[in-house]
Amino acid sequence: MSVKASVSMSDQQDAFVRALVQQGRFASASAVVQRGLDLLQQETEREAAELAALRAFFTERANGPFDDTETARSAAQDMIARKRAAHGL
Repeated sequence: MSVKASVSMSDQQDAFVRALVQQGRFASASAVVQRGLDLLQQETEREAAELAALRAFFTERANGPFDDTETARSAAQDMIARKRAAHGL
């Protein structure tokens, strides 16, 4: 279903839209705007999914076990030693 809507844009945006149509990249100004809205929707959905994943990660970490300082320090030193050995240092 299509809905007719009137939108305002800057002169620069209008010139860009017209150039895309003239270059044959889009059939009409409506097609340019529709593609832009599709991309914005995809970006918004991706950001929402990333935010949900971050929230889940932080919740899991907040509720999970924690290493004491000495255990964390030892693990970090072991990792550094492995990396140095892997690079011949």
